[in-house]
Amino acid sequence: MAALRAVSSSFRLASANPAKSSANRPISVKLSSSLLNPSSKIFSAPKNLSFSAPGRSFSCRSQASPSDSPNPSRVQELYVYEINERDRQSPAYLRLSQKNTNALGDLVPFTNKLYTGDLEKRVGITAGLCILVQNKPELKGDHYEAMYSFYFGDYGHIAVQGPYLTYEDTYLAVTGGSGIFEGVSGQVKLQQIIFPFKLFYTFYLRGIGELPAELVVKPTEPSPGAEPTPNAKACHPHATISGFTN
Repeated sequence: MAALRAVSSSFRLASANPAKSSANRPISVKLSSSLLNPSSKIFSAPKNLSFSAPGRSFSCRSQASPSDSPNPSRVQELYVYEINERDRQSPAYLRLSQKNTNALGDLVPFTNKLYTGDLEKRVGITAGLCILVQNKPELKGDHYEAMYSFYFGDYGHIAVQGPYLTYEDTYLAVTGGSGIFEGVSGQVKLQQIIFPFKLFYTFYLRGIGELPAELVVKPTEPSPGAEPTPNAKACHPHATISGFTN
């Protein structure tokens, strides 16, 4: 308050006579040196500011609490099955190479169904594109560069990119996401169980908050005989996640 009184007492009009005053006459202002001192309390901003008005109120914080930010070094594992149930006209093979055998430049757009790692719930779909890099006749397979997304209903989606091999396991980079997966990074292991009808994924995710319990499940051991439960296949409400992507 003393600092504010110093400001008030330092304002002096050039003339106190109203008859001689003018809107264009200069006003001299002197600021107390105590106000210009950064250590003065008047320059100290509180961490939390609160404002109120009739019928409403709001507050702001100078910075986020450490508990609000995910631990960037923590890795969370997420397991899902991708299953082609032959009801989505997927995959579509486009021979842009104009050759009779698989060759560089061929495109394979695809979309399949996704289930939780325990095969108890339907969560969504995959959707993306594979570009053929090299045909491997000696391995009876192909090497693709893949770019696709995993959709988890109301939770959001995860985007990945990298090598998609039809003859062995591989790792793809997690390039981003939306919803609860916003800001995600990491990688995902792709296991071919029966190409291209049954695949198993293990995500290693960083940079996001705690995953929902219904997604973090003990997975069913990957095998050709692993199948979703009848309720999950039928998309019954108790066997799907909220807003599951179809």
